[in-house]
Amino acid sequence: MSWLIAVIPALALALAVCALWARRRELAEFQTLSAERATARERGSHRARLQAPDIDLSQCIGCGACVRACPEEGVLGLIYGQAAVIHGARCVGHGRCADACPTGTIALTLADVEERRDLPAIDARLQAVGVPGLFLAGELTGYALVRTAVTHGVAVANEVARSCKTRAPVAASRRAMAMAGAGPQLLDVPTEATWDLVIVGAGPGGLACALEAQRLGLRFVVIEQADRIGGSVAAYPRRKLVMTQPMELPLVGRLDALEYTKEELVELWERVAAERSLPIRTGTAVTDLRRDDDGTFTVACAEQTLRAAHVCLAVGRRGTPRRLGVPGEELAKVAYSLLDAQSYTDRHVLVVGGGDSAIEAALGLAEQPGNVVTLSYRKPEFFRLKARNDQRIRAAVREGRVRLELASEVLQITAEHVRLQTAAGTRDLPNGDVFVFAGGEPPFALLEKAGVSFDPADRPAQDVVIDRGGSLLGPLVGALAGAFGLLGWVAWHRGYYNLPAAERSVHLDHELLGPKGALGLFAGVSACVLFAANLMYLVRRQPQLGRWLPGSLRQWMASHVLTGLLALLAAGLHAGCRPRDSVGGHALLTMAAVVLAGVIGRWFYAFVPRQANGREADLDEVRSQLAALASEWDHGSRGFGQRVREQVDLLTGQARWRSSWLARVSALLLGQFALRRRLRTLGAEGRREGIPAHEVRTMLTLAERAHRTALAAVHYDDLRSVLATWRYFHRWMALLLVLLTALHVTTAVRFAEIDWTVLWPGRRP
Repeated sequence: MSWLIAVIPALALALAVCALWARRRELAEFQTLSAERATARERGSHRARLQAPDIDLSQCIGCGACVRACPEEGVLGLIYGQAAVIHGARCVGHGRCADACPTGTIALTLADVEERRDLPAIDARLQAVGVPGLFLAGELTGYALVRTAVTHGVAVANEVARSCKTRAPVAASRRAMAMAGAGPQLLDVPTEATWDLVIVGAGPGGLACALEAQRLGLRFVVIEQADRIGGSVAAYPRRKLVMTQPMELPLVGRLDALEYTKEELVELWERVAAERSLPIRTGTAVTDLRRDDDGTFTVACAEQTLRAAHVCLAVGRRGTPRRLGVPGEELAKVAYSLLDAQSYTDRHVLVVGGGDSAIEAALGLAEQPGNVVTLSYRKPEFFRLKARNDQRIRAAVREGRVRLELASEVLQITAEHVRLQTAAGTRDLPNGDVFVFAGGEPPFALLEKAGVSFDPADRPAQDVVIDRGGSLLGPLVGALAGAFGLLGWVAWHRGYYNLPAAERSVHLDHELLGPKGALGLFAGVSACVLFAANLMYLVRRQPQLGRWLPGSLRQWMASHVLTGLLALLAAGLHAGCRPRDSVGGHALLTMAAVVLAGVIGRWFYAFVPRQANGREADLDEVRSQLAALASEWDHGSRGFGQRVREQVDLLTGQARWRSSWLARVSALLLGQFALRRRLRTLGAEGRREGIPAHEVRTMLTLAERAHRTALAAVHYDDLRSVLATWRYFHRWMALLLVLLTALHVTTAVRFAEIDWTVLWPGRRP
């Protein structure tokens, strides 16, 4: 007993210290991410260019699996214990966050679908709305991944095959394709011949469509405007890593690698195209595309016009490189891509652009000996860079390897100089090469001429594939059925189960229902098996081990819930619905506590942070209104609006990120007095500056609302931190359950007189 008196307080104090340390670290992380998200909103990088994760906060349990799974740094983070989008512009649509989420909380969606006019109206079959037979695939649809483009290409070929009423035999089809040949020569096909499918673009989507079309025996041909296949990937800089995911190529098989360099991927495509004799014509652009009255398409190229029953456009979104439109841009030293930075040494180089391509080109050129590299970007700050590129370019600027000119524009290019307009004025830079990465002119004009609509009203409602709380419905229904079954069984044998434990051994049903009886022993073994299966969820969550187990993490989460509940029912039946004061009885009670913490805590933990995040959203809205008013007033004042915003940020920060609960309670009580004092001071300053009284009141009302909203978010976060203990309780009680179960099974096997033949009649005792 004396040891317990000494050990228990020490353990309690150690746990308290660890909990406080973890809480302070958590608050520091929340503060950092909240500030980063605010910065992202100011720069505009919080909005995705194409795809973005859509998070259902009512189901998020804050496990952080999505944050760890995302290969692009800074897209997601945990704020107030739940996942939040930080830099949406860095998302390229890998989808690993959705795959890693155990509760089905995340789905990838296209951003701002209701407002954007750069996304074509296509149906679920990837067919242009109102233009039967015209299909779109790959990045043109808004999805940027190589794997997605391959999936689109395969789907289009299958749709074409289904719609073709008559299909030539494979041999005949191959003879027809042989007429097309490969390479930049003319297609030796009569103009009046009608192809089943003309594929425009030989990138990943177009090549996958061609392979599947060949497998299905379709008569098809591929048109590519570049001199080599590969699409936009072929234009990437040398040795650039291309992120992919495991995917299946028709007639090729599964590609398991997660990363390829640009050279590896293009070489793979070229080898496959040569081995399969794909009819690809390179070096030819499509100049016109129209649907005729008979339902067929006329595809006009520079040298020849083709007719097709179906057309697949897999041309990407880059299109023709966007030009600067300045004098001297026609000079030979101006380029719109960089394939090999090592070819440029001892040069004065100007890189124009602020995207990842421009940054990577500038960094690559800066690594070559003797180069003087200047990066010009028309905006005052980068806002759509990958985190790694952002860090690398800022480091290069600090080290003097790259000269950065933000908020600058190119005015003129000459043979020896480039004239830049900067914040400091106009100046000429010595120059030998100019690389322009200003994006591309998407081929929207060609699509619109063919009848493709970009009107959001014509776009079908987006089908968001996301589970809004239904992932656990099946397991809970199964467990409920098991509970009713157990209840019915107990009611049927109530004569045995109503007896005290001491009197059950003389009952006729004891040989069947007792812990050592046939049914009781079977229930005990089943409980152990179910518990072991339940723990496999923890293995599946590990990136290195879990990849060997089939099924998604969401399915394993559902299995985790189902096996946990069924294990509890089976253990209860094994104990005769009456736990005793023994190791087995303690294990049963521990199992009940683990299940209760897991089932009930999951919903409470998701609810409270959702309220905190909701308050954060309200705070962001108030700040936006403050910023809008400040920008209007500060044109004619001396910065009154900006001073109000700074005071609001100061007060809300003091209330939100105090490291201890007492400090935040103090901020709550004293902050109200400080708020009113500062608002009175700001109101007097506004009136002295001649700002109308009603406008001053509007600004100060918003400031007070922002402070109140921040305090509400803090209190929800305090409650969340208390409820977060369910997760630790769930984990440590589960560990105790493992130990008690192992001890109970060991004791039963070694010391209990169990007749195992009741389970295996053929087994020798």
